[in-house]
Amino acid sequence: MTASTLLAQGADIPAPHIEYDQLGPTLLVFGAALVGVLVEAFAGRAARFGAQVTLTALGLVGALGWTIWLAADSKPHHVAAEGAIGVDGPTLFLQGTILILAILSLMLIAERRNAHFTAQASALPGTEAEQETTAAGIVQTEVFPLMLFAVGGMLMFPASNDLLTMFVALEVMSLPLYLLCGLARRRRLLSQEAAVKYFLLGAFSSAFFLYGTALLYGYAGSVRLGDIAAQLDKDAGSETLLLAGVALLSVGLLFKLGAVPFHMWKPDVYQGAPTPITALMASCTLVAAFGAMLRVYYVGLEHLKWDWRPAMWGVAILTMVAGAIIAITQTDLKRMLAYSSIAHAGFLLTGVIATSTDGLSSTLFYLVAYGFTTIGAFAVITMVRDTGGEAAHLSRWAGLGKRSPVVAGAFAFFLLAFAGIPLTSGFTGKFAVFKAAVEAGATPLVVVGVLSSAIAAFFYVRVIVVMFFSEPEADGPTVVAAPVTAAAVALGLAATVVLGVLPQPVLDLAGHAATQMFVR
Repeated sequence: MTASTLLAQGADIPAPHIEYDQLGPTLLVFGAALVGVLVEAFAGRAARFGAQVTLTALGLVGALGWTIWLAADSKPHHVAAEGAIGVDGPTLFLQGTILILAILSLMLIAERRNAHFTAQASALPGTEAEQETTAAGIVQTEVFPLMLFAVGGMLMFPASNDLLTMFVALEVMSLPLYLLCGLARRRRLLSQEAAVKYFLLGAFSSAFFLYGTALLYGYAGSVRLGDIAAQLDKDAGSETLLLAGVALLSVGLLFKLGAVPFHMWKPDVYQGAPTPITALMASCTLVAAFGAMLRVYYVGLEHLKWDWRPAMWGVAILTMVAGAIIAITQTDLKRMLAYSSIAHAGFLLTGVIATSTDGLSSTLFYLVAYGFTTIGAFAVITMVRDTGGEAAHLSRWAGLGKRSPVVAGAFAFFLLAFAGIPLTSGFTGKFAVFKAAVEAGATPLVVVGVLSSAIAAFFYVRVIVVMFFSEPEADGPTVVAAPVTAAAVALGLAATVVLGVLPQPVLDLAGHAATQMFVR
């Protein structure tokens, strides 16, 4: 009986039951974002930066602590907000990962010394740039509430238990990112172009997602993943609506992953966005997007795997091969890391295709390992600067190993982790997803993945050769070792080493989360 019928009959409609304790981490992040908006509106210019950084840090750390408390529950199997949100092992693992990576990204976003160096080096007295530097500060403080809104959407995305909630989470996550991409203080036209491209292509992908949701509603009479799975169990309904809906829904999800052929936005956006924002997108957004994909395919479409797995085979192969090959031609480090991210999305898809508990746990571990390494790599890029801003062109890094061996060594180690060299987190992550794929009968996919990894190793090693075996230029870039950025690099290095040398605790944690399978 509908709500309108109950009202017409004079019946009492029960109030919706909201489990605020289960939704606490997400609500805390959104609450901090709303307070940040008020701070931006009413606080004085001089007080905004400190207040926003403190508020953002407290919100993220508090949400992380709340997530850990929820994960300590012996049976974290809850459906909150009238069934819209699923709280279980994988959800809490992904939310904890997103929050940790967001805290590291905040360290890069809040660092002012790098920007101060560039502005002072390039601004002449009396010019517009000099006035902007001294009067308005370096960091736009509105970046912090926008970041919190994006992180809140990321927390909702993998937890969504129905497709409409997932769509709302997708938009809440994406809209702030479109704005953040256009906030670069240097190379503004490139940054604004990246924001427009991301917005336009993101709007198309959202439309595909929403049309797919509508078709699946036509098939199952519900947008809840459990109801769709139950309809598949009955083998009833229109197969045309089902397959068309799954195809359109998959386009929206694959766009957020940057999987081929929906990857064209990624290099331009990674290059044009401020590098700290790129670090946030490259780590947290990827975790949230794969979490949503795992929920959709492992919960709602588990019984349709014989139909969607062959298509995902093709997407994974194209993604791994195209990402590795095109990256070879790149001379801009941020674009190279963008194509590297595309290739890694293909490697992660092999874990999704496994459709097993091992596939789920290995994908969770890979996301953690890749997130730390990615933030560390982009943090190093923010440290290498000249009068034009970040020296992202590969030629500018010639001889960096002689100018600053510590910074060059850290970047080289991150690149080796991306390549999957043993004793790094990248090797452990790739081994885990490939092992799960082989056990699921996807050995040819693993062979393609190994070959793609070998191809990718070429452009990683090329950067290392340029840094350590080339003569430095006389007017080469300067390394600005700002303390907070250096701390982020150190944490990324520590995580990359620990997850490569002693990965078992995190593997066990991911395996335990995977056994507490998504609720329906």
